[in-house]
Amino acid sequence: MAKMPALFVGHGSPMNVVLDNPFTRSLREWGRRLPRPRAVLVVSAHWLTDGTFVSCTPRPRTIHDFYGFPEELYAVAYPSPGAPEEAEHLTRAVGRAPVACDDEWGLDHGAWSVLRHLFPGADVPVFQLSIDYSFNDRHPKPVRYHYDLAKDLRPLRDRGVLVVGSGNIVHNLSAIDFRDMDAPPYPWALEFDERAGECLVADDHESLIDFGTLGPSAPLAVPTLDHYLPMIYALALREEGEPLTFAHEGMQNASISMRCFQLG
Repeated sequence: MAKMPALFVGHGSPMNVVLDNPFTRSLREWGRRLPRPRAVLVVSAHWLTDGTFVSCTPRPRTIHDFYGFPEELYAVAYPSPGAPEEAEHLTRAVGRAPVACDDEWGLDHGAWSVLRHLFPGADVPVFQLSIDYSFNDRHPKPVRYHYDLAKDLRPLRDRGVLVVGSGNIVHNLSAIDFRDMDAPPYPWALEFDERAGECLVADDHESLIDFGTLGPSAPLAVPTLDHYLPMIYALALREEGEPLTFAHEGMQNASISMRCFQLG
């Protein structure tokens, strides 16, 4: 199969599952432009584990891992097939850390909420890779650890696997405006998102890995690594000279970046 692109999607609120807005319309248009993959591998901010795991189930369940939202969201299912053969291959392809098969995890909302717009037919096999969020001396593994591990995923693209990181470059829940998805963004959120966008265009991986160097907005924009790391997994798949295009730019709820990009 032709080499697949790699994507990063800023997924934002679960409400985007059922809303028709500029973000969801851009996802649907984006999906129509994408080549059809053999399978989709999602690295989601919502599967954090002690160690690294890949979902090997042939029929992943739809996980509604959010609370306090309208009932209509809990009725949504994304019944895509799994990709156990590709998952088994991944366990052998990653050499920087052991990767174990997991038969219990399904598709969390970081995966199915965006795939529902990109591939609405739910007819493309999907599997997930967890993020090792184990702590040592009260500190998570450094960003570079994840960047280096993600490099081992590059050959999957040549197998026809579309790799999708799903998180948010700016994600501060303590500052979020829950009442208004279109609330004016905080200046620090805009500043960091723009600086990160500039680094992506310039292919400046080092600044994005050591994101604290991007200015005083960094601690507010990235108070925890969970939503930032999926972008790092996508970034690590960029090959020399490969084009990067933004599929969507914008903010939601004042403190969430919805920036999305494609490599290749």
